[in-house]
Amino acid sequence: MPIDYEHLMSIRSRGDRVHYTDRDVLLYALGVGFGRDPANWNERSYVADHAGLKTLPSFASILVGNGASNNLLDDCGWDATQVVLRDESVHLERPIDESGTLLMDSEVAAVLDRGADGGALITVESRARREQGGQAVFTVRRTWLARGDGGFGGPRGSLASPHGPPERRPDMTQTFETRPDQALLFRLSADRNPLHVDPAVAKQNGLPGPLLPRLCLQGIACHAILQVICEYDHTLIRSLAVSYAGPAYPGETLVAELWQDANIVSCRLRVLERDAVVLDQGRCVLAA
Repeated sequence: MPIDYEHLMSIRSRGDRVHYTDRDVLLYALGVGFGRDPANWNERSYVADHAGLKTLPSFASILVGNGASNNLLDDCGWDATQVVLRDESVHLERPIDESGTLLMDSEVAAVLDRGADGGALITVESRARREQGGQAVFTVRRTWLARGDGGFGGPRGSLASPHGPPERRPDMTQTFETRPDQALLFRLSADRNPLHVDPAVAKQNGLPGPLLPRLCLQGIACHAILQVICEYDHTLIRSLAVSYAGPAYPGETLVAELWQDANIVSCRLRVLERDAVVLDQGRCVLAA
């Protein structure tokens, strides 16, 4: 059954309650590579609650994924086996508390038809506010590529022009060695997709092995910016937008390539062993 454009554009939810604790914040930081060097005291405040716990800005994506809004598109008519996460952006109104309860408002913001061979692009926007006081905390925009659902007769427009890195060598690089068990650890914060743990499922999808979750790559990019540019000050990051360019596998070495122009940081993640870009078009806005 083809997806229904009018139905998709009518999908929304209001006031989804999302509760999280400092345990969730700590587990997420460990899942994106914080805390591996006991001598790095700058990372202690992200992985040790007695150090004055800080929450990674990219944790917003996990909170959206763990709320009722994560099921917003369950009955939208797409072929879920052909759907991949393509783009993710986080805009922060204020730093995320180390624990608390949020109310989430979500809706389908855009649906684009790229033709029978190009699939469909579906963007969901989720806005979070504190349950106590109602202050806005963050907005997440997430775009899915439904590869098997193009040609449904919807609008053929295009998304905003991608943010490309400057035409010069990276200003800074940082290397991250992912662990062979990193997908197992990260999935405790995100969804339990068997593609991230089951070799048989990976083989059925034409892959050599289980994948690192794409939101883990986003977290590693955020880690790199915090470490290399922000001196671990999470309050400097106001927004982070990324696109996913290819698969990454647990145990591979990721090289974060960073360019800084005033308060705009461009970023990309490349797999060292395969010289393959897996996260691209990254754009981080820092406090001016």
